Amino acid sequence: MAWYEEAVFYHIYPLGLTGAPAHNDYAEPVHRLRTLFPWIDHIREIGCTALYIGPLFESVGHGYETTDYRKLDSRLGDNQDLTDFVRACHEKGIRVILDGVFNHTGRDFFAFRDIQKNRENSPYKDWYCNVNFWGNTEYNDGFSYDNWGGYNLLVKLNQRNPEVRDYICDVIRFWVSEFDIDGIRLDAADVLDFDFMRCLRGVANTVKQDFWLMGEVIHGEYSRWVNDQMLHCVTNYHLHKALYSGHNDHNYFEIAHTVKRLYDMGGNRPEGLKLYNFTDNHDVERIYTKLNNKAHFVPVHILLYTLPGVPSIYYGSEFGIEGKKERHTDAPLRPALNLEDFQDAIRKNPCTVLIAALGKMRQEEPALSYGHYRELSLTTRQYAFARRLEGRDVVIMVNNDDGQAHFDLPADDGSYTGVLSGLTIQVRDGRLRADIPGNYGEVWIPEGKHSEEGLRLQEMSAAQSATEKKETSDEESEDEAYVQPVNPDGSPKAYEEMSIEELQQEILEKLRRNGPVTDQMRREVRVNTHRGSLLNWVKSFR
Repeated sequence: MAWYEEAVFYHIYPLGLTGAPAHNDYAEPVHRLRTLFPWIDHIREIGCTALYIGPLFESVGHGYETTDYRKLDSRLGDNQDLTDFVRACHEKGIRVILDGVFNHTGRDFFAFRDIQKNRENSPYKDWYCNVNFWGNTEYNDGFSYDNWGGYNLLVKLNQRNPEVRDYICDVIRFWVSEFDIDGIRLDAADVLDFDFMRCLRGVANTVKQDFWLMGEVIHGEYSRWVNDQMLHCVTNYHLHKALYSGHNDHNYFEIAHTVKRLYDMGGNRPEGLKLYNFTDNHDVERIYTKLNNKAHFVPVHILLYTLPGVPSIYYGSEFGIEGKKERHTDAPLRPALNLEDFQDAIRKNPCTVLIAALGKMRQEEPALSYGHYRELSLTTRQYAFARRLEGRDVVIMVNNDDGQAHFDLPADDGSYTGVLSGLTIQVRDGRLRADIPGNYGEVWIPEGKHSEEGLRLQEMSAAQSATEKKETSDEESEDEAYVQPVNPDGSPKAYEEMSIEELQQEILEKLRRNGPVTDQMRREVRVNTHRGSLLNWVKSFR
């Protein structure tokens, strides 16, 4: 089994994260890449085992107009910085893949410069597509050429030219020998020549064991690219769209039908298509921005980590930051962040706590990487499925409704423990029955049937349960000592003026007045940290 089949990815856009200037003046290197070394421990801490970082090589602007494939961008440092960074990642057990921008180059690339200088006499005139010395561009080159996306800044390489193929293959060999990388994400793979990709796969098969080729593909039948002759994996834009719109529209049918269509593409085999799943990246708006109900952050990511495919988190989204596209710029999607500003997130930020728990779960549960997918229940607002491996089911339940939902599903005999709650429930009469709070979900692990890889997760769940019992005891004392929130003048606070903690205490007090407050009831209040949901809840009491 290859490392990438059970990886959890972290995605970094380095020019943005390090705060590099938007324009490269090709001056002396500034060693910004070294500021990312502390992020390596963070990546590991939230349960990620692989890093996709790029673009990294010399370019004039956003990084995808490459001017030198063998030199780290001067705004990030020098080649030694990249060698050291990859080594540090490997020491922490993190694989590294880089951006391979092989569909086009920048205008400062040596081959294009030679055409500008020597025109028809340039030995590189056939390195690019449709160079026409009777044409012109807005740069007044005195010739025209094919580009990518309508931008003459991005000059399209002629991938059918044997010299271009040999050059790019040598670049890949250089990256492996120089930096010891573990794979490449092929930019704009949906417009790359298929024979060119077959050539790259031949190189990948020889440079390093389990060297991974992942392609950026937005539309189409993914099986055209993912096969034994070309790529190992492509970006799963189909699921990306379904994850946020399926929650915004309260339509789990969209997500389930997307999963089934993709699963059918792979021949209904878990190993058929291992797609690269994501909720956001450097080209699309942040998931926290796209969601109409921010509470859906939880079920969205439960699905990301449990549906077939390889999950990925884009830097900063584990903190729940926002990012909205602006006209003519993607800069808001690629911000500079200071890790010290989030040093307590792993303990205090609900989004980060969730991502870390799911990351650890994914590492410990091989069924989530290799298990057969089976739909168990589906409505517009509730969705349940299983991942079955070696005779055991991991059962996933998600609820996009504001109210609690009851699930009653067929299951093997025994008991199941919830990864997020730590609760254990017993299967009775062949049915697994559980109540899932509004805008939430759970992953149920069968007890007594764990593989060796799952034992540590069980220990973690037990520790979490012990912590929750102590917190419950503390909360019981707080219930008894409840004092109604008031304004400075002594008047009662309106619900809209209350803090998250005050709303939670108000709900607990109302529950107490209506009867005994159980541990489950307290837990449901405590895990709900979304103001809109709490306001609706507290106002629902009569």
